[in-house]
Formats: sequence, structure tokens, C-alpha cells
Amino acid sequence: MAGGNHSQAAEERATSRSQSEVNKRLKYISLAVLVVQNASLILSIRYVRTLPGDRFFATSAVVMAEVLKVLTCLLIILLQKRFSVKETAFFLVDSIVFQYKDTLKLAVPSLIYTLQNNLQYIAISNLPAATFQVTYQLKILTTALFSVLMLRKSLSRVQWVSLLLLFAGVAIVQVQQEGKKEASVSDGSNQNYTVGLVAVVISCLSSGFAGVYFEKILKGSSASVWVRNVQLGIFGTVLGMLGLWWNDGAAIAEHGFLFGYTDMVWCVIFNQAFGGLLVAVVVKYADNILKGFATSFSIIVSTVMSIYLFGFHVDLLFTAGAGLVIGAVYMYSLPKAPGSSSPGSSSSSSVSSASPRTDGGGEMEAFLPKCAGKEKGS
Repeated sequence: MAGGNHSQAAEERATSRSQSEVNKRLKYISLAVLVVQNASLILSIRYVRTLPGDRFFATSAVVMAEVLKVLTCLLIILLQKRFSVKETAFFLVDSIVFQYKDTLKLAVPSLIYTLQNNLQYIAISNLPAATFQVTYQLKILTTALFSVLMLRKSLSRVQWVSLLLLFAGVAIVQVQQEGKKEASVSDGSNQNYTVGLVAVVISCLSSGFAGVYFEKILKGSSASVWVRNVQLGIFGTVLGMLGLWWNDGAAIAEHGFLFGYTDMVWCVIFNQAFGGLLVAVVVKYADNILKGFATSFSIIVSTVMSIYLFGFHVDLLFTAGAGLVIGAVYMYSLPKAPGSSSPGSSSSSSVSSASPRTDGGGEMEAFLPKCAGKEKGS
């Protein structure tokens, strides 16, 4: 009997060690995926928007990414329903049509996300990739401030200090770029630094507000992240088409929806559509510290790659500003010290810099089909 207990205990320890190794490996894979997705999307958009020749319509790329995202999520839901088309159809009609009030709640964040996606194209078309990557971290500041104002969340002293450092770092980078703005104008470049800066600031504000609004209206919702992305994607496609018609309608009528699309442009669209969904799968293995580290590391990767791809010049001022931002991002992601928040207040560690569209949290589901008894709650 004693021998059996020892054998069982040894078996449990071996299983625990094995599970720990798997989790550790998954954390490193998550880190790699987050870094590659963060850096590659910005670098690839910058690359295709600065190539000579016919330039594709950014509004059409935004719509195409939304369509691909919806189709992918529908495929995942179909897989969860064991490829039962009838069951999937009934499930979607119930989730989207019959629960229309829940669906309509997503119209506002979807409008903001569509605006944000278009603004990112404008910003990256007019700013160096490294500068955009650093400046875009202001979304952490806006998300934190909106969380404090709208959700009554509390921030620790370290987080407040990190936000000040973040702002200071971005400001230093803008001062460093001021001289280069005049140089690009004198070179006859069609890039407008001011337009890019305004676009990225508005994008950060919209990202912060949309993320917090999304969290506020969907508190306690049981819908899966894939259903949410379908709902957001439907609104995003419709609103994106309206933006396309308003901004580029005449040009697209003349040249076509896919005008200027190359293999590289398709890679950008697939990255934008599937990259976020891929992050949704791996982000459950990454805690806030790992996500903060991934964001910081992606800034370094973007800067190094910009030097080789675009001839970006890194000087002492940029290094100082980027260093402050990297440090601030990591500091902000650190967990609060026990007892640092006031009683009854929510922890701000849930204020993530990741987009709510891809951060499923407790709602995250695996690709594998679920048991029939659990499908009702999905």
C-alpha cells in the first residue's frame, strides 16, 4: 500500500514538472509571437507605404482585413461546433440577431477601431517606423487615464511614475524628430510629419477610450472572443466601406478595389487580420510583465530593423527617449505591491496595452471543439 502511494506521488511530481516545462515553453513562444506581431506589422506597413509606384488604398486594406477576420472567426466557431453548419447558423443568429441589444453595444467601439486602423496607416505612412512605435505607446497613458476616470480604477505610485516617464520619453523623441521634419520637407518628400503625429495621437486617444468603453459595456458578458470579433467585424466592415466610399470612392470606382495590391500588401493585410487573432490564442499564456517586456523588445526590434530597411538614424536623444519609454512600459506592467490599492478599488493591472479585440482574458477558448454540454455557455 505504501509502495503504491509513493508511486502515485512520484507520478504526480513528474506530471507537475512536465506541465511546468510545457507552460514555460508556451510563455517563450507567446513572447516571440507578441514581439514578431508587434514589430512586423508596423515595419511592413511602413515598407509598402513608402515603396515607389502605385499606392494601394488604405481604406480598402482596412475593409479587407475586417472581412478576413470575420471569415476566420466564423471558421473557428464552425470548428467548435464540430462542423455542424445548422448548429453554427442557429448559434450565430441567436448571438447576433436575437441578442441584438448586446450586438448594438459594439457599434461604438467598432466605429472607433475602424477609425483607429485608418489612422494607423496615415501615421505610419508619415512617420519613421521606430518613431511611430515609440509614440504609439502613449496608448498606455490614455488607457490608464480613461480607466481611472470611467472605471474608477486605481494606479500604484510606480505606475503613475511610469506614465510620467512614458510621456517624457515620447516628448524627447518628438524633439529629436523636429529637425528631421524640416529635412524631409526640403528633400521634396511627400511625407508630412505633423499629419503623422496628429494621426498617432488621435489613434492613441481612440485606442484608450475604446478599450475602456469595451470593458465597461461588456462587463460580465459570457460571449466568446470569437463571437465578439464577428460582431465587431460586421460593424467594422460596414463602417469601413462607408469610410472607403467617403474618402476614396471616386478613385476606387476608376481603378478598382484591389488597385496597387502586391504580394507584400497582401502580407500586411493577412498580418493585420490574423496577427491579432493569433495573439488572442497565445496571450493567455503571457502575464502583464511578459506583455510589457514584449512591447519593449518590439520597440528595439523596430528600431534596429528601421536602421537597415529605411536608413533610420539613431542619435543620443532618440536613444534616451526610447529608453525611457521602454523602461516605463516595463514598470507599468509590474504587479502592484500587496496593500497598495485602496479597499474596494479594482486593480489596474488589468489595464492592458493590448487591444480588447484580441485580449480574451477569461473568455479565451481553444480551437478544439467543446463538449456538447458546454456549448450553451459559449
